[in-house]
Amino acid sequence: MASVSLSDLSIVLVEPSSTQRKIIVTHLQQAGVYNIEGVASGMEALKIMMQYPPDLVISALHLPDMDAAKLIALARKIKSETNIHFMLVSSETRFEELDDVRQAGIVALLPKPFDSHDLEKALATTIDFMEPARLELDNYDITALKVLVVDDSLTARNHITRVLKNLGMSDISKANDGKQGAEAVKNNEFDLIFTDLNMPNMDGKQLVEYVRNELNNAFIPIIMVTSDDDAARLGEVKAAGVTAICDKPFEPEAIRQLLVRVFDAD
Repeated sequence: MASVSLSDLSIVLVEPSSTQRKIIVTHLQQAGVYNIEGVASGMEALKIMMQYPPDLVISALHLPDMDAAKLIALARKIKSETNIHFMLVSSETRFEELDDVRQAGIVALLPKPFDSHDLEKALATTIDFMEPARLELDNYDITALKVLVVDDSLTARNHITRVLKNLGMSDISKANDGKQGAEAVKNNEFDLIFTDLNMPNMDGKQLVEYVRNELNNAFIPIIMVTSDDDAARLGEVKAAGVTAICDKPFEPEAIRQLLVRVFDAD
């Protein structure tokens, strides 16, 4: 398959402010993107998605008729052969305001205002999602790895699973909270665990402690994928024995490099 270029991308830009739309369109055109449809509301964006699904939707956090998380949820219900990706542009920094949209599976979160480097990196990540490079390991057959994905968000589980399958993994099990994840690890052998941090019944830290202490398994790699930015809490997770911590949203290339370090380390 020919490589996807920036000029090939089809984008719907959802931004209530006409001034902000013009600014973002200018940045996109300077980056080499020209197929851009700008709208002011979520419903306008959904109408376009139903008729001509774009490759990427770039949205503000708050829209006149819905927020970005709601827009993504409704868009996921549209049956389409095109896999639509989402990017958020927002000046918001509070965890509680951004967590829902992070959990929804966006490819990037751009600050407002953003610079050309931020945008180019986010667009490159989008293309990586569309046309991922297969993960190659020296010491392991990637197709034979047994993976467990633990997250209380169905969307997040599906998003992580999609990324792992694009990298070449196929034997992937899912659990919808830490307690279910603990039962899965107790009764099955896995080569790798991806887990969220904030979950009901048993959170990610408790799951790590269960695997390391109760099951006495110090070897299985456990990767925490979380939008939590509390330094003290993340320090406790590291102390519990997590192998690595990855931000939400994450880049496929970051996961690829992380797995190479985990499995092919000398």
